[in-house]
Amino acid sequence: MADSAAGYPANVLIPVDLFVSKKHPGLTHGDLGFADASGNIVFKVDRKSSKSLARKRVLLLDSEGNPLISMHRHHNGSWEGFKGDEDQKDLIFRVQRKGKAELEVILDDSASELRLKGSTFQKSCTIYKGNEILAQTSLMYKLRQLFVGRDKFRLTIFPGFADHALVAALIVIFFD
Repeated sequence: MADSAAGYPANVLIPVDLFVSKKHPGLTHGDLGFADASGNIVFKVDRKSSKSLARKRVLLLDSEGNPLISMHRHHNGSWEGFKGDEDQKDLIFRVQRKGKAELEVILDDSASELRLKGSTFQKSCTIYKGNEILAQTSLMYKLRQLFVGRDKFRLTIFPGFADHALVAALIVIFFD
């Protein structure tokens, strides 16, 4: 079990669930967090830094507050994601909206494409690479609950896709 202390290994053979909400303990008011099944924050989203720039900027941070991905929204609705905080030299991805509920993602490192399809109202989104499902979101249902709250939902990352930070960044963009 020495690998469990190092985080999530790249070759996990079971799906990984992260729980997305603005109400995790340890988050400042209004920030979005991604927590594991134990309630530990894995990723945080910082939107406060975007106010000083002409275009919208969102940071995906690790649990310690270190910047992982800086996402920039352009006026035409497209997005770009860069490694780290300010350095816009290391482009990771570009995102274009293809419809009301579909995004196309071009990954810079391999020139491969991902697609996101879903419903923002239902908090449902599926990330595809070709016909393969990489990750999926769903609302948290409880027994005997008539109204399903939309303030917390589950993100399931399926085996075979190791970049959990990229998946979290794409989910943030989809639900923006």
